[in-house]
Amino acid sequence: MSRIDELIQQLCPDGVEYKPLGEIGTFVRGNGLQKKDFVDHGVGCIHYGQIYTYYKTFATETKSFVSEEKALKLKKAHPGDLIIATTSENTEDVCKAVAWLGKEDICISGDAYVYHHSQNPKYLAYIFQTQSFYDHKKKFATGTKVIRLSDSAMGKFQCPVPPLPVQEEIVRILDKFTALEAELEAELEARRKQYEFYRDQLLTFGDEVEWKPLGGEQGIAELGTGSHNTIDAIENGNYRFYVRSDNILHMNTYDYDEEAIITSGDGVGVGKIIHYVNGKYALHQRAYRIRLKNSDSLSTKFIFYYMKVHFQKYILGSAVNSSVTSIRRHMLERFQIPIPPLPEQERIVAILDKFDALVNDISSGLPAELEMRRKQYEYYRDRLLTFKPLAKEA
Repeated sequence: MSRIDELIQQLCPDGVEYKPLGEIGTFVRGNGLQKKDFVDHGVGCIHYGQIYTYYKTFATETKSFVSEEKALKLKKAHPGDLIIATTSENTEDVCKAVAWLGKEDICISGDAYVYHHSQNPKYLAYIFQTQSFYDHKKKFATGTKVIRLSDSAMGKFQCPVPPLPVQEEIVRILDKFTALEAELEAELEARRKQYEFYRDQLLTFGDEVEWKPLGGEQGIAELGTGSHNTIDAIENGNYRFYVRSDNILHMNTYDYDEEAIITSGDGVGVGKIIHYVNGKYALHQRAYRIRLKNSDSLSTKFIFYYMKVHFQKYILGSAVNSSVTSIRRHMLERFQIPIPPLPEQERIVAILDKFDALVNDISSGLPAELEMRRKQYEYYRDRLLTFKPLAKEA
């Protein structure tokens, strides 16, 4: 029998009581904190956006600070409280919770709630990651472009409340899983930095090679755009539909059957979103397709890797800024491409393909191991945080 089984048998043999979060704690909405209020030193603070981009399950130090004068006007989280982001672009992320384990009170922003309670804070933060809480969010989340969950909606969630020793043992086990995952993430990040350094070295050229524009009469490629909008996408379509973001959608019809490079023509993905495609695909009306005129002396994959490294910097100096950032066809055509001998292009592609698989391929190497660990963690987390309910008295 495991330690957790022993504790449950000893402390709650008849089951665990489930209570609404609103009954075992209190939600307090943040106020007034904006990124422009940050200072180098002062009172610690957490902006709701940082919960998604910087913090994990718990924190003992803050990334940002506000002045003592500003802090007097802001709502505070006390040591042991949860800080919950209550707006997001999707249901999966909304209500991500961070347990504040620092020694001092800290300030929080609007679009975040502080949850005051008397439970183990990390236990509750793990509860907010479970499938059961996700199912609850789906029922009560509101909005389309911006997803929100109110304090009253969060407060309705039926939370298992085992005795504190049981909560502490669960936290101890889940902390081990998250530590292992963090080690793999750190190793993968180090490999990615190595890859990026080596890739940039391989794809840096000077006057030793010929240079040609990407498009135009003297250029190496033909440029074009698609004819579809995102509304044309369908779930489980047979062909990939490339749009203006990293997300690849699907359709049941295709526009092209070729080897090409796809890049966004406007929006936040300009210069960053670059796909390599070889086969049948459909294309968004504001995404560019780049197809080589002569594949006998040029490698499409080589051009793809070169653009991944150098294209965004070029775009930042050439883009037109209006309501969105965009690039016109003639700007794209002028982008200069180095032309080393084809055997050298193929050698570089072979090296970078291996590196890319090592750090990005979900089916092999470190990414595969990390994905396996995450699934293992999610399985045991949901299992550990599911209890036999205590029977209610008649």
